[in-house]
Amino acid sequence: MEFTISHPDEGIREKLVDKINNLTKPKGSLGMLESLALQAGMIQQTLSPVLKNPQNIIFAADHGITEEKVSLSPRAITWQQISNFLHGGAGINFLCRQHGFTLKIVDAGVDYDLPRDKGIIDRKIRKGTRNFLHEDAMTDSEMQLCLKYGAECVTDSHDEGCNVISFGEMGIGNTSASSMWMTYLAGIPLDKCVGAGSGLQGDALKHKYEVLKRACDNYDGPSAPEAIMRRFGGYEMVMAVGAMLRAAELHMIILVDGFIMTNCMLAASKLYPAVLDYAVFGHQGDESGHRLLLEYLDAKPLLNLGLRLGEGSGSVCAYPILDSAIRMINEMDNFAHASIIKYF
Repeated sequence: MEFTISHPDEGIREKLVDKINNLTKPKGSLGMLESLALQAGMIQQTLSPVLKNPQNIIFAADHGITEEKVSLSPRAITWQQISNFLHGGAGINFLCRQHGFTLKIVDAGVDYDLPRDKGIIDRKIRKGTRNFLHEDAMTDSEMQLCLKYGAECVTDSHDEGCNVISFGEMGIGNTSASSMWMTYLAGIPLDKCVGAGSGLQGDALKHKYEVLKRACDNYDGPSAPEAIMRRFGGYEMVMAVGAMLRAAELHMIILVDGFIMTNCMLAASKLYPAVLDYAVFGHQGDESGHRLLLEYLDAKPLLNLGLRLGEGSGSVCAYPILDSAIRMINEMDNFAHASIIKYF
């Protein structure tokens, strides 16, 4: 699947900077709010950017690598937590309610027959990926279908008036898949990429690393992004990549969540580097390797709260900071109108 993603037109940058610098404050005194306002104005190509109908889409799927006991949590947690989402009892639910987000749940490949009358978006590829220790996690046609489905979900959100979007995930085993993407796509040593996931420590964490190291040793295929995504990825992760690329194509602001979604943005950027212009990184998570990945992407996260929940929780939690930036550029007076001598 192909996307048309361009860097925002630079023609408006000087006017945006001038507007921000002439608000009634010392230049640069509102720090990251100023850079966020500039980024939003560049994305929307306006001196008065707005946030409309924010949505958080959770893509959910299971992973074949869980056969190797790389997670403390059983595979059934994936579908059980989806049920929790539907009943409004998960972490992401209260955050979406608090900040006015529409929450959507997409079954990308959950190993369970979920009820289709409860509002779940059915895009199931297969009941979980294959075990990447021994073979490709997915076929090329499955990967392309994931990109297509992810993009279609964003098109639907955009048609509903959404211009700022967050993505989350649910899938036991996806920190293992993300660690593999990170080491291959960012060139960071595997031992720096593997973390606790759902709570591994000691020998269990060592076992996870050893399994992933064997997966590296067993793979002698190409290092192109598509090949790495296909070999080690999850259906929910590749759908998120397609969603991010489509959001950038539609000039939407993309709120990036934690370790797994940052790896999805990494993969998206390897396919279309300009996608990073549309990304606002919500937080630095507690998962080992997330800080290194953010540094690799030259990303400046808005929060550092020790989060490692996933689901889009960190990006939705960071949304009020983005909202403050938009309010700053639209609601603050300027020196000339307020009859205040410009000060620094």
